[in-house]
Amino acid sequence: MEHRRTITLLSSMIVLLAVIAASVGIFSSGGPGPYDVETVRGETVTVYGKGIYKHMSKDVAPQGIAQDYITLFVGVPLLFIALVWARKDSIKGRLLLAGTLGYFLVTYLFYLVMGMYNILFLGYVVLLGASFFGFSLTALSFDIHKLSSYFGQAVPKKIVGGFLVFNSITIGLLWLGVVVPPFFDGTIIPLQVEHYTTLIVQGLDLALLLPLAFVSGALFIKGSPMGYLLAPVYVIFLSILMVALTAKIIAMGLLGQPIMPAIIIIPLFAVVAIFCSVSILRNIKEPSYV
Repeated sequence: MEHRRTITLLSSMIVLLAVIAASVGIFSSGGPGPYDVETVRGETVTVYGKGIYKHMSKDVAPQGIAQDYITLFVGVPLLFIALVWARKDSIKGRLLLAGTLGYFLVTYLFYLVMGMYNILFLGYVVLLGASFFGFSLTALSFDIHKLSSYFGQAVPKKIVGGFLVFNSITIGLLWLGVVVPPFFDGTIIPLQVEHYTTLIVQGLDLALLLPLAFVSGALFIKGSPMGYLLAPVYVIFLSILMVALTAKIIAMGLLGQPIMPAIIIIPLFAVVAIFCSVSILRNIKEPSYV
């Protein structure tokens, strides 16, 4: 694996800082407790008022804590395992590493641009930077013209590719269902904006992540060399992300928030994404030098 030392250093930084950031998110508790604020739009929003996310709304902060649990107990161990595997020049390990780094990249991108400013700001900066460069170096280490030769005939390209395309369309329609209706009833701004600046998650999903999922799936079905890199990495990333989203939905449900149909769609997507990831990794033939 090219840039092995750099990728190892960056991944080690992510492990250390993610453990700290997630632990603070889970276990910090100081603060005045819930209170109401009036937004610049004249609406009333209840703020969480506790811990590191005390300035987040009471609906969003518990979701951050739920994701911190997944990051700490799923993401960090998986990143460590993937790094050890990838350092042996395993194609499977490198794909797993790229997908896991993709999870940390997207996670701390959202934490940095959506989370209310707190003491972990510079930690989020370093985590995002380390994830971006670690992911980029890992992805660029593949020779995409040789990559397809490591995939066995049993790899379910149509299933994996079709799932990525379907996922992108379904989630895209779900987000458009949040964004578009206010334009027709004259309110313009969805209630989900609360006291934040804009719809960060929906915006980045619609602009970047969902189109990337669609293209990755289409290229994999077509058998394009780039598809053999993008689709496996994306579906591995999606597996971890969907588990995190499932945890967030459960947290919302425990607070009495409406969680239909997400409580059905997201866990189902998580199961399918994990199935696709395992199917791909099981059907990759390692190079003879491994």
